[in-house]
Amino acid sequence: MTLRIAPAPGGVTFAVKAVPGASRDRIAGVHGDALRVTVTAPPERGRANAAIAALLAAALAVPARAVTVVAGGTSARKTVVVTGIDAATVRQRLGLP
Repeated sequence: MTLRIAPAPGGVTFAVKAVPGASRDRIAGVHGDALRVTVTAPPERGRANAAIAALLAAALAVPARAVTVVAGGTSARKTVVVTGIDAATVRQRLGLP
């Protein structure tokens, strides 16, 4: 499957399949059309969302404030917006085709 990355104002948007409460923080590849992200943070009071945003910011080499969960805050499937980056750069930094 292929991660679907769409243009957004000033950046890109894509889907994330979140796995909170995992044994370690990592980007676990593509799951369907979403990026699978595992984090150790629990799914309570936004902790997992914050951990996902921080992990993606580090992986994409953008400031933490550039990554925002815009949909699915309490769901396993989330939509993330990353500003200041384009789709080709996202694919290259995540090692995706």
